[in-house]
Amino acid sequence: MLQTRERPQTPPRPVDPAAALRGFFAIMQTWGLSADDARALLGAPAERTFYAWRAGNAVRVPMDTLRRIGYIAGIYKALELLYSDPHMADDWINRPNRTFGGQTPLQRMRAGDVTDLAAVRGYLDAARAPWS
Repeated sequence: MLQTRERPQTPPRPVDPAAALRGFFAIMQTWGLSADDARALLGAPAERTFYAWRAGNAVRVPMDTLRRIGYIAGIYKALELLYSDPHMADDWINRPNRTFGGQTPLQRMRAGDVTDLAAVRGYLDAARAPWS
């Protein structure tokens, strides 16, 4: 019988909340989204908290928020890989899509639940699968 050795698991690297938020707000600016859109994508934090984060004052960021930022970053990256024209990539979230019932991907992502972000990310990951 062939014995296999299990690889030791490396612990996940800690996420720098300030860096994650900087990246998130850069994507929001690139996409031309409003503060209301950005707040919705982050899970509707309190206004005061949102504006503190936007100003670079991230003391504590919930894991749910970091997960949402991860989905947004993945969506952004997938669009950059799928479209050679940056304008098409950045406009994609505002174009109606049959997969999302005729809604725009932004409308789907704004629905409020992290699973809505996951649905958009999953759609893009499937679309780029042939090139992965």
